[in-house]
Amino acid sequence: MNALTLCNHNHNICINSHHHFSASAKRNWPKLFSIHPRNLRTSTGPSSLVIETVEGQVAADSEQTPSSVARRLILLRHAKSSWEDPSLKDHDRPLSAKGQADAVEISHKLQQLGWIPQLILSSNAVRTRETLTIMQRQVRGFLEAEVHYFSSFYSIAAMDGQTAEHLQHIICNYSRDDILTVMCMGHNRGWEEAASMLTGASIELKTCNAALLEATGKSWDEAFALAGLGGWKLQGIVKPS
Repeated sequence: MNALTLCNHNHNICINSHHHFSASAKRNWPKLFSIHPRNLRTSTGPSSLVIETVEGQVAADSEQTPSSVARRLILLRHAKSSWEDPSLKDHDRPLSAKGQADAVEISHKLQQLGWIPQLILSSNAVRTRETLTIMQRQVRGFLEAEVHYFSSFYSIAAMDGQTAEHLQHIICNYSRDDILTVMCMGHNRGWEEAASMLTGASIELKTCNAALLEATGKSWDEAFALAGLGGWKLQGIVKPS
């Protein structure tokens, strides 16, 4: 059966209805579970709260929201990178001119949709950091979000079947119950694999594409537990022009 794609051409936002994974395939996916918060070490800049993360250290507890609410997860792949300097390690490659332009565009599209994260969890690769820096310059909401960088987001994306579980661990450790929108920034193949596993649909994420996912729960732990693999609702895929 062919995929069905419904597009809003004004914003270049696509809702994709693809083949759903079989029950046997889902049984082979890793089981997701939660980790309880511990302590957090932070450093703040003059204009934005940026937290250089030592993994294993976590955000402080906060009061839980009183009832089950919608929790929104943005899975954003970095913008297009440059290959002009062959001496650079892959981790250190910057954005290309097109990647810079796409980062500007995607920031405004997310703002128009009202999908501005309160918490941003990102790979520490140069191209991912540059994508976020451009978005912060364009839209104040991205600048005001709390930011954590992870070296593991760069490496986990290359490991088959592990990204979704890793993202859950990090989200549940570093978020609080009053945070309703989280954005995770990283790389393929892990990011589109995680989006596919969480929603149960086959999702493709090209550079600077953002999958918008939603589940409900009193906490992020509960949202992941209730939705499980395949239970997150795909609200759309946002793409630059």
